[in-house]
Amino acid sequence: MRVLLTTLALAIALAASGTVSAQPVGSPAILLSTQNYNLWIYDVQYRRAGADSWLVRIYEPQGTGPFPLLLDVHGGVWGKLDRTLNEVIDQALAAGGIVVAAIDFRQAPRDPYPASVADINYATRWLKVHARDFNADPQTIGGLGMSSGGHLVMLSAMRPRDPRYVALPLTAASRVDATLGYVIALYPILDPYARYLFAQQTGRDDLIKGHNAYFQTPQAMQEGNPTLILSRGEKVEHPPTLVLQGMADKNVTVEMQERFAAAYRSAGGSLEMATFPNAPHGFTLSPGPDTDRAIVLMKAFIVRQLGRVARQLQTQGKLGVVTPDSPQDAKVR
Repeated sequence: MRVLLTTLALAIALAASGTVSAQPVGSPAILLSTQNYNLWIYDVQYRRAGADSWLVRIYEPQGTGPFPLLLDVHGGVWGKLDRTLNEVIDQALAAGGIVVAAIDFRQAPRDPYPASVADINYATRWLKVHARDFNADPQTIGGLGMSSGGHLVMLSAMRPRDPRYVALPLTAASRVDATLGYVIALYPILDPYARYLFAQQTGRDDLIKGHNAYFQTPQAMQEGNPTLILSRGEKVEHPPTLVLQGMADKNVTVEMQERFAAAYRSAGGSLEMATFPNAPHGFTLSPGPDTDRAIVLMKAFIVRQLGRVARQLQTQGKLGVVTPDSPQDAKVR
């Protein structure tokens, strides 16, 4: 009997055949299919507490699937905006054959650190349990975050079992954890304390206000700090990571990203970084050449990570060799 090739097995086939290039970040020769899936776009309530509820916006390809799964965490200086912020990127990635789940979460000043990280941890576990409802494969889940959202998704990915972050119980499948297979961080705040000092030095009262509302103290900025976590030698997870950073960014500097990258690699993590010479903070929020390049880099990175996970599962005997029903099944395009 012919069996549908899973997303993970197909990633191996694509990489082996050259259908999708696995060249390094920044290569001009990365080739991805230009065909796109139509999308179903809809909201689902993923968490409720008393009178409050939080939604996830699902971008689901209209195809056979199952598709890879990507959690998107929006930015907004930890205190504003919502799940719709990153729709340019979310729609583009979903049209390429990825189920994107963009979440709302608690924000400052009402809910300071670590409330939002606990929400992201919960959402990761919830998506693993409910992935099949959205025609997604829970084994493939990765994380995407922009700006302060990049800080949040990285912190959750590095500390998926931190008791503070796992504080919200999941009613079903409580053994599911919040680990992520990879992280994509767009101009992220990976050293919030250094960014706080930078904001003071450059007179950015808007950023200072956001830091104070969320972290409340400089000590919290140092504790919930991915760069300083690595400097302290904490035992954490190191999922493969892609960082995209504009060189005309006035909110976070290239040097901050490079310090994190060096510490991450020194700790044993795999990190790729690409810079965009004239791009400001938030450049992926609008269509344009830099956004197009960012999408290509993200798709190629995701395909490489899916291939890696597939090879690991095959080695463990958890992924059988099966035959695809068509070349379009479960394909990142």
